[in-house]
Amino acid sequence: MKKLPSVRVILMTIITIIFTNMFLTYDNSETNNKKEFNNTEAIVYLNKKYEVSSISNIEISSNIIELESKNVVADVLINKVDNSDIYPEYTPIVYDGMTLYELGDKLDNSLKSTLSGQGNTIALYSIKYGVDPYMATAIMLHETGCSSGKCSTLTTKCFNVGGMKGGPSCGNGSYKKFNSLEDGIESFMRNLSNNYIKKGLTTPETINTKYAASTTWAHQVNNYIYKIQNS
Repeated sequence: MKKLPSVRVILMTIITIIFTNMFLTYDNSETNNKKEFNNTEAIVYLNKKYEVSSISNIEISSNIIELESKNVVADVLINKVDNSDIYPEYTPIVYDGMTLYELGDKLDNSLKSTLSGQGNTIALYSIKYGVDPYMATAIMLHETGCSSGKCSTLTTKCFNVGGMKGGPSCGNGSYKKFNSLEDGIESFMRNLSNNYIKKGLTTPETINTKYAASTTWAHQVNNYIYKIQNS
């Protein structure tokens, strides 16, 4: 008669099978959880096709949009911990020799009142929409009055940072109300991009006649640009 395996052997076999299945399940779970990039992966992804020295605003813009389409949080590039300190080779230069984080930090030097701390948001959306960040910030400072330390009611109550008109109305006037400050900033950048930059109006002088009635508007905006550059 053929000898049957002992109880001990059977138990060891069962235990081995159980642990093997547990390991495979855990391994598959870890693989499935990697649907979104972590900070390092996102930075590598953003910069994988370009040399840091040759990267342009347009390339950054298109890739930020691509990152967003993959459910990657766009502000991975402007994390409070400057990514350039950790992975300098993967942190692209986006404007004036600065990374997105550094640009936001520089813009913050000129922002007060309601706009205080919004440098990163301004930097992100200006690059995304291909707008000069210094000029955009300068226009915002001029239109909102925030440079004096007290923003206009249009900004504090309705998050309108560029004197934009339309609906829904801010109060009963012709100026537009936005749901949040970030919404107002992005809409302002989109407006500059679509109605001015893409039509060849890229400087305060060329924007002046269409944007504002005052003939000194461009001069005042240029003064703000100078202050931002040297902040």
